[in-house]
Amino acid sequence: MTQPDRQYWSGLWHQSLYNYPFSGSVSSQNQHTLEQSISFYQGRIQQNPADGLDQAALANLYIQMARATRNDSWYLLAEKAAQQSLAKMPFENSGATLALAKIAEAQHDFETAVSLAESVGSPDALGLVITSQLALGQLDDAANLANALAEQYPSLGSLTLRALTHEAQGRDELALADFKAAIAAEEPANTAGSAQTRVFLGRFYAQRGDDKTAQALYHEALQIVPDYPLAHLQMAELATVEGHYRTAKHHYRAVGGAIALHGLARIEALRGRSETAAWTVAETELRRSIDSNALGHRRDLAHLLLERGDPADIAEAVTLMETEATNRRDAKTLHLLAWALQEAGQLSAAQQVMREALDSGIHSAGMAYRAGEIELALGHSAQAEQFFRQVAEINPAFNPQTRQRLGLVRQNERLLP
Repeated sequence: MTQPDRQYWSGLWHQSLYNYPFSGSVSSQNQHTLEQSISFYQGRIQQNPADGLDQAALANLYIQMARATRNDSWYLLAEKAAQQSLAKMPFENSGATLALAKIAEAQHDFETAVSLAESVGSPDALGLVITSQLALGQLDDAANLANALAEQYPSLGSLTLRALTHEAQGRDELALADFKAAIAAEEPANTAGSAQTRVFLGRFYAQRGDDKTAQALYHEALQIVPDYPLAHLQMAELATVEGHYRTAKHHYRAVGGAIALHGLARIEALRGRSETAAWTVAETELRRSIDSNALGHRRDLAHLLLERGDPADIAEAVTLMETEATNRRDAKTLHLLAWALQEAGQLSAAQQVMREALDSGIHSAGMAYRAGEIELALGHSAQAEQFFRQVAEINPAFNPQTRQRLGLVRQNERLLP
C-alpha cells in the first residue's frame, strides 16, 4: 500500500468510524455472565444427567471461558463435556461436534478441526473451517469459502473472516474495506466479536506503522470488552514498540500466562536489566503448557529461544518449528522456521521457507526483512536490497530498534545505527 493510500485510510478511521455505536451495550461483566451460564448448565445436568444437549451447551461455554481467560484448562473440561454429550446423544449432535472442532483447532490439529466443522456445516462451523485453512496455508480454499460465506451471510463475523483472508494474500485495500463493512454490520449482542474485529484491524495498522490508529482501535476494544486478553496483548506489544515499558507491563500483567511472561522478559532485556530469571520463568511456563495439554505453544517456545539468543538453543528451536510446520503452514509459522534455520546456518533451507511464506502475497515488514537478511547472508546483495526496499514501503518506521522491540532479532544482538 502506498503512503497516500495509508494516509487516506487512516484519515477515514480517525473520523471515529470505528467507534462502538451501542454504548449502552458495552459489557463489563462478560466473564461473570459466562460463569453464571456455566453454573446454570451444571445445575441442569445434575438434575438431568442423561441430557446430551445440556452437555454440549456446557462444552461450548467452557470454550468461551478458555478464550476469555486464555486459561487452557477450560479446554480440557470442554473436551470431557463434549465427549459425554456425544456418548449420550451420538447422532445429530452438532453442538458437541462443533465443540470438538474448536478444541482441535486450539490444539493445532487443524485437519481434524476442518473435518469436524465441515460435518456440521453451519455458518459458525464454516468460520472455523476458514481459520483452520488459513493456519494450514490453504489460502485459496479459505478465501473462496470466506467469500461465499460473506456473500450469503454478510455479518460482522463473516466479513471479518474475509478481511483476514484478503490480508493473508496481501490484498490490503480489500481487507480494509471488509473490516470497515464488518464493523458497520455489528450488532449489540456480539460484543466479543466487535472487540475482536477492532483488534485485528488495529494489528493491521500497527504492522504498517500507524500506531495512532492501532492504539485507538485497541482502546475501543477494551471499552467494549474490558480486560479482553487479545486487546491487552496487542496494547502491550504496541507500547513496547513505542518504548512505553511501564504501560506495556501493565497490559501484560492484565493478561498473565506464558505469552505475557515472554513479553515481560523482553521488556527486562530492552531496559538493560538482568533478564536471565525472566526468560527462565517464561520458558518454564511455556514448557509446562506444552507438556500438560499440547495446546500448541511450540511456536511460542521457539520464538522465545530464538529471541533470547543462546546458541545452545538453536537446534531445539529448529526442531520445534519443523514439528510445528508439519501441520501449520501460515506465514508467521514459516517466518519463525526460516529464522531458526538461518540461525542454524541452513541458509538455503531458510531461503526456500521464506519464499513459501512470501508467495502467499502477505505484506509484512518483518518477513521482508528476514528474507533480505537471508539473501544478504547468501551473498545475494541485489535481492537483499529489493527486500529491504519492501520493508520501508510496508512500514517506514520498521527500524533496528523496532525490530528488537518486536522480538524479531536476538535481544543480545547489538543494534546498528
